[in-house]
Amino acid sequence: MQGNTRTFILMAAMTAIVMLLGWMMGGQGGAVIALLIAGGGNLFALWNSDKMVLRQQGAVELTPQQGGDLYALTAALAERAGLPMPKLYLLPTEQPNAFATGRNPDNAAVAVTQGLLRGLNREELAGVIAHELAHIKHRDTLTMTVTATMAGAIAMMGNMLLFTGGREGRGGGIGAILAMVLAPLAAGMVQMAISRSREYEADREGAAICGQPMALASALAKISRIAGRTMNVPAERNPASAAMFIINPLGALRMDNLFATHPPVEERIARLRAMARR
Repeated sequence: MQGNTRTFILMAAMTAIVMLLGWMMGGQGGAVIALLIAGGGNLFALWNSDKMVLRQQGAVELTPQQGGDLYALTAALAERAGLPMPKLYLLPTEQPNAFATGRNPDNAAVAVTQGLLRGLNREELAGVIAHELAHIKHRDTLTMTVTATMAGAIAMMGNMLLFTGGREGRGGGIGAILAMVLAPLAAGMVQMAISRSREYEADREGAAICGQPMALASALAKISRIAGRTMNVPAERNPASAAMFIINPLGALRMDNLFATHPPVEERIARLRAMARR
């Protein structure tokens, strides 16, 4: 509940940024229009983002026959989580990683890389899949799609303010420049904070689904260690999708915590260890 409350507050903050920029551009009417435009963008993204990201990553859908043990394991964990069986995809990269996508549990997908299947044992793999199922159960894919779309709208509106200078008496030229720089920065920080919060919640719920917190902790340690030295070419070409993965897939894993899309792996493992002790 605490994580959900935090997410709600952060999303409200992003909505406020959208409306503030709209107000600077066109007063009260501009704020309403900005909110409607952001909402329209969200509707488009909700229906298309899953297909777009799977296509960008070169994902190949697996049938029950092709998926074999992986498909059976995912089906068993989905049943344990009280979820429909999601579509299962294989990503053609040697970096061990995984993500979930889809607008709701009935239209969801779990994608895992070839490297993940090669690098983890069955218990660790179950922990990773359970983590992704937790994202689906919490509708985190919906949350992250909405925040990503709003962050893009804020960046676009910030650029528009630079050229329009804002409505007279509402910031002027200096205010427009500050809005252009600070608003997208603030939106990005809010988006990353939401992402980090949802990862902690998915770790907790995923550990409960698979019943082995230490298996997920071991998987996170392995993935983090190998991902840092293995290139994920599709992710590097589409860095906006990085927040979806269980571990940051980009080469710059040692980013400043302020701008990190994922919590520190050490902290995630520590929380799982504490959960196992309880």
